Amino acid sequence: MSLQSSDPVADMLTRIRNALTASKNEVVMPHSNLKARLADQMVQSGYLHKAEVVAAKPRPFLKVTIYPEGAAPSITAIKRLSKPGRRLYAGADDMPRVKSGRGVVIVSTSRGVMTGQQAKKQRLGGELICQIY
Repeated sequence: MSLQSSDPVADMLTRIRNALTASKNEVVMPHSNLKARLADQMVQSGYLHKAEVVAAKPRPFLKVTIYPEGAAPSITAIKRLSKPGRRLYAGADDMPRVKSGRGVVIVSTSRGVMTGQQAKKQRLGGELICQIY
């Protein structure tokens, strides 16, 4: 199995989606700063329970707890928006709403990774990474 992926964010989202389908509450994946920030935003939004970087040899990994033991997952669907072959960008005025505000869009801005609502408040646009509901 190769640890290298052409789209690491899509790989992360697929691992989370597969863990949900298999009723697993934890998933482990290779670490990157973007994936760690993305997981932190999902934790702050309440879609993930916990995300932590575990230092290991030869490289660190990201351990994501999707939901606590005995609880139900809060993620219904998770979808990659911007892809390597087709990047999607949105300005502050054009930030999409997910499921009439019941979902979250995560955006990569010049000030870091944040939710679409936070980006809109700060009048920032950026690359649409994913949507979760």
